[in-house]
Amino acid sequence: MTDNHIINAVGLTKRFGRVEALKDLSLNLDKGKLIGLLGPNGSGKTTFIKLMAGLLKPDAGEIYIDGMEPSWETKAIISYLPEHTYFDESMKVQRLIDKFADFYADFEPERARRMMDDLKIDPGAVLKSLSKGNREKVQLILVMSRQARLYLLDEPIGGVDPAARDYILNTIIANYNEEATVLISTHLISDVEQILDEVVFIREGRLVLHKSVDDIREERRQSVDECFREVFKC
Repeated sequence: MTDNHIINAVGLTKRFGRVEALKDLSLNLDKGKLIGLLGPNGSGKTTFIKLMAGLLKPDAGEIYIDGMEPSWETKAIISYLPEHTYFDESMKVQRLIDKFADFYADFEPERARRMMDDLKIDPGAVLKSLSKGNREKVQLILVMSRQARLYLLDEPIGGVDPAARDYILNTIIANYNEEATVLISTHLISDVEQILDEVVFIREGRLVLHKSVDDIREERRQSVDECFREVFKC
């Protein structure tokens, strides 16, 4: 473990009944990186993210966030975007902004309102009146309007139209400080690989590959998408 690691996972194992979602996973992730967490459906990506977020506890092994075990202290430095929207859909967008401002000391409401305006989302709108894609954009905007040290984004562009993906990816790049780490789980590899510094491939709960994007391109003469298809035989 070093001062430059934001994530230290050692022998991490998580079971759900007889199913091992993670199997002896050991991995160190550095601060200040944009990292893709990639793997087929059912590979353990969401389980790993929930362990980092402190929503699940491992059955074996250890995980540290900036040198700390998951706790209220680590939750204060993590901004987490779950795969599915969890907000009360009867609430207005502005009320959600206010609640985030009340709950998170590092939340910047003006930044959130600016991004809502860029995407033509009315703060006075009730959440359930918005399209599914716009509801997901609202959630991402709120998550990225925090000055967190670790952003955990589970399928942040999976439910939005292709025209909005570039804006959302640019939003991710523009709205985190250089010392923070962004971990993005996605199956839309070709859409995100241009913003990534590193990738982590996992399959059936095990680490398959952890490399910088530059090394993949130089050593393997492949894009991340091509490397993924070869490793997983897609």
